[in-house]
Amino acid sequence: MSKRDYYEVLGVAKGADDKEIKKAYKRLAMKYHPDRTQGDKAMEEKFKEVQEAYEVLSDEQKKAAYDQYGHAGVDPNRGGFGGGGADFGDIFGDVFGDIFGGGRRGGQSRAQRGSDLRYNLEMSLEDAVRGKSVDIKVPTWVSCDSCDGSGAKKGTQAKSCPTCHGAGQVTMRQGFFAVQQTCPTCSGRGKIIPDPCTKCHGEGRVEKTKTLAVKIPAGVDTGDRIRLSGEGEAGMHGAPSGDLYVQVHVKDHPIFVRDGNNLSCEVPISFSIAALGGEIDVPTLDGRVKLKIPAETQTDKMFRLRGKGVQSVRGGGVGDLVCKVVVETPVNLSDKQKDLLRQLDESWAGESEARHRPKSKGFFDGVKKFFDDLTG
Repeated sequence: MSKRDYYEVLGVAKGADDKEIKKAYKRLAMKYHPDRTQGDKAMEEKFKEVQEAYEVLSDEQKKAAYDQYGHAGVDPNRGGFGGGGADFGDIFGDVFGDIFGGGRRGGQSRAQRGSDLRYNLEMSLEDAVRGKSVDIKVPTWVSCDSCDGSGAKKGTQAKSCPTCHGAGQVTMRQGFFAVQQTCPTCSGRGKIIPDPCTKCHGEGRVEKTKTLAVKIPAGVDTGDRIRLSGEGEAGMHGAPSGDLYVQVHVKDHPIFVRDGNNLSCEVPISFSIAALGGEIDVPTLDGRVKLKIPAETQTDKMFRLRGKGVQSVRGGGVGDLVCKVVVETPVNLSDKQKDLLRQLDESWAGESEARHRPKSKGFFDGVKKFFDDLTG
């Protein structure tokens, strides 16, 4: 499913200034905050959407890129994919913790989940229709095998933060008000690492290019996404990994055009077959089939081949193949061939024009009436 416009998410006009954007963000963030919506998944998704929109529109450079290129302008490209995730944890706990129930429950610190990734996969129409297993290479962050993702050197472990005592937050009192803020010592993790792992330098993850086998189901089309759970970037200090989204783009085909479950193509036929009728071979994704052309077929006539289209990935019946015939004017004629055509044209002399050329007769009758009406 495509993302909503960020301005629409925040409910502001595209020309909104920073003050309007920030005001709209605070209002919506309070409305959909997890501490207020009590586990409502739909509200939690709206909260994430609002946070994502604000992260872009509150940054001058990102906002300029988004205004010019849309969502594509704010997706960092790294070999065909971009980061798409963020830490959607308790970002308002430091301001609204007391209002919505006293901050973090149980003294647990925030885990920074890994970012989601996107991989753009180009496919041929044939592969998209039939399905295919493909191997993709994804540069990403993976859990450090030296410290098992903890960030601490082997044989040691992280310790509770002496400033926040593992809560990840500290409380600042100003008169009657108590405001919670992210702990400056542990950056909200609740723990510190006295002896960091030498391989990952305390982050608990390292950069690596991994190869994944992805099964593309039959019938996918441009815009479809395949979600690989947990195959995104590894989280910090053992936090959960993000997801990988494989975005499908089907390349243009030299013969067929796809429209949902249906395919269409143009089929040239000779002047003689159009006039006399006959059978021609037409291509399908399953091979050639015979198409019977009736006599006196005009150009742009449509023929429908049932069940020769696409079986959608979402189910339903198989689509059709629609062939539009185009009568081809002969070229590079010899003198003898030209003479035969002249004889054919002369053979119609004295006969009613409508008998052989009904469209021309109707057209020129209409032209005559048009000019008669102008001069009459």
